[in-house]
Amino acid sequence: MAKKLNVTPLHDRVIVKPAPAEEKTAGGIIIPDTAKEKPQRGVVIAAGPGKKDEPMSVKTGDTVLYGKYAGTEIQIDNDDLLIMRESDILAIV
Repeated sequence: MAKKLNVTPLHDRVIVKPAPAEEKTAGGIIIPDTAKEKPQRGVVIAAGPGKKDEPMSVKTGDTVLYGKYAGTEIQIDNDDLLIMRESDILAIV
């Protein structure tokens, strides 16, 4: 997290920077761009304050797993990011 993000998510929303897609398999086979899967892991770079009765359980800097089609893709300062609800996050790694 070299620079501060100038966007603050509201309520139970989080902004996640997806991990880069795998380029090689464990066996050393190079995966072409057309066959790469969408990553399901990322780092939380901003989190909202939570709902009135439910505080946030994730915080900035947490590595998380999320659903394959979770969140909305956004672009801030030429970075591809995802904004999603905390409930879309499956686990903290």
